[in-house]
Amino acid sequence: MAAENDTTSGIPAIVPRGAGHQFVCYADACSGVPGAPHEATFAAVNAVVARLQPPPDFILFPGDEIQGLTAEPEDLHRQWRHWFDKEMAWLDRQAIPLYHTTGNHTTYDAASTAVFRDVLAHLPRNGPPGEEGLAYTIRRDDLLVIAVNTLSSGLGGEGCVETAWLDRTLAAHADARFKFVMGHHPVHPVNGFSGAYQRELGPEYGREFWQVLVRHRVMAYLCSHILAFDIQAHDGVLQLVTGGAGTAHRMPDETEYLHCVQLAIDANGLRYQVLDTAGHVREWLAWPPQLPPAPSWTPVPSDTHATPSIPVSGDDGSATLMAWRCSGVAASDNDGTPQTLLSGWNPGSGLSPLWIGLLGREQRLAITLAPAPGRSPHLWLGPTLERGQPFEVQLLIHTGMGPGGILSRSRDTDPWSSLIAASPWGAERLTWPIRWSVGHDRNDPADRPFRGHQLHIAWWSTTERITSTNHDFE
Repeated sequence: MAAENDTTSGIPAIVPRGAGHQFVCYADACSGVPGAPHEATFAAVNAVVARLQPPPDFILFPGDEIQGLTAEPEDLHRQWRHWFDKEMAWLDRQAIPLYHTTGNHTTYDAASTAVFRDVLAHLPRNGPPGEEGLAYTIRRDDLLVIAVNTLSSGLGGEGCVETAWLDRTLAAHADARFKFVMGHHPVHPVNGFSGAYQRELGPEYGREFWQVLVRHRVMAYLCSHILAFDIQAHDGVLQLVTGGAGTAHRMPDETEYLHCVQLAIDANGLRYQVLDTAGHVREWLAWPPQLPPAPSWTPVPSDTHATPSIPVSGDDGSATLMAWRCSGVAASDNDGTPQTLLSGWNPGSGLSPLWIGLLGREQRLAITLAPAPGRSPHLWLGPTLERGQPFEVQLLIHTGMGPGGILSRSRDTDPWSSLIAASPWGAERLTWPIRWSVGHDRNDPADRPFRGHQLHIAWWSTTERITSTNHDFE
């Protein structure tokens, strides 16, 4: 990697392992105004993108390029001209195409939408009727990228998206090996920031939209709007949020930072690195995770001294993947008090740093993390169990995925889904406990025992790391 203060040397890009594609995604610059604060922050992110070696095949920018939000069309034209002619002058757009989506700073009324269409006249006009130039399709050999308009005025405006055209377009390109969809608004809430139609898609649109992505085996939905980096998986499809291209002063959490995301896709899956304005890799992921068959995992003894040898991630670019398979027969009663499946704790400490169990009469899978003594634990919620019935659930904790890195599925052949949470952080803050108890919380005076029977827990773990020389994952 580049030296600490070196802003000129190349930054190694992740490249496909064989045939594939590599590209950059970043958004929410809210710039275009000479001398304004966002001009400097956007320039810092652009400088990192310009240093990537090899350079990206193309760039995706899912919205909010300019400050916008003005009633004067000529002011919008000036901002767009400054954005393209000055701020993006470093980019050879003939060699590296730049693809955009609509955003709440750029297409908020009829006049701004007309300016968007005019300024971005180079974008394809193959979208749904009435949304030509606002939604469109790009096909690059075996790669498909579909840009959607999450501010569809014909459906109600912000937070609304047309899905019938998306469904038809994905079906027409069923032969595409790699499929991505990009839009401005997330579908799933990020870092606990939720608000239908303004922070994410309206629920009736979001549900149908995600079903389309899952049905057509889309790799990822790339979006922005929330000023953060976030990664989640739902039914095997990733939601990648990158709102770090310039609007630093409104980032919702102190852990967020200005950034761009460089991605590579090949037959083995998707890999990305999140680069800050110093060119340092802050986060990364290889997806999908590769786990051995669950029957080969190691059983956790039913006592209070089981100590799985967990490879702990450190500051060397590594991440821990820790998986559990929980099976048994769920309780048949109507008691809603908590039940413990597995508790990880430290003798003489406060709350259990990691608790896996069931909550409520519906017996909903839950995980709590309490990495800081004296602070409230954060809660993740998953699927429910059927009372009195056999169950099997697999859990994966991935310390490289932030709050989206608490995932579940039913069996090996099922896709992973992130559990629901309102936390801006995940298991990367966790110091792994040294004591484990199955079916009981030996660290809690109330015990919170599992009320079903035939409970069995098995575990598997590994580390993944990204090297600084070739950016390959081990």
